[in-house]
Amino acid sequence: MEINFSGGVNMAMKIPPEKYEETVAFYRDILLLDVEEVAIDHPGVTSTHRLTFGASTLWLDCVPDAQDAQIWLEVLTPDVERATRYLETNGIHPQDELEEISPSMHWIKDPAGNVLLLKNK
Repeated sequence: MEINFSGGVNMAMKIPPEKYEETVAFYRDILLLDVEEVAIDHPGVTSTHRLTFGASTLWLDCVPDAQDAQIWLEVLTPDVERATRYLETNGIHPQDELEEISPSMHWIKDPAGNVLLLKNK
């Protein structure tokens, strides 16, 4: 099997609490996008809103520990473990301590520090 990657449909913006309501209001009240609050039970996210952003879903997450806003992206691959081994041979190692996820997925970072969720197609 050949290694390949593609962009997923989910993106998350991790937002500090002091900027969260203002950011939600920007997308809802200024850009007039359909923003929906979604219940969440996650130790690192206190609230979340979902909105359709073109062909993707953008999640606005309020993260108490966030210093600055960050965009987290989803990357799909047919075989996460094989892809993980490939990435490790290229110096990219899982960073699953970033946020709790299923053991079948991994968090990685690009050289600029952007976070990507590696998951099966």
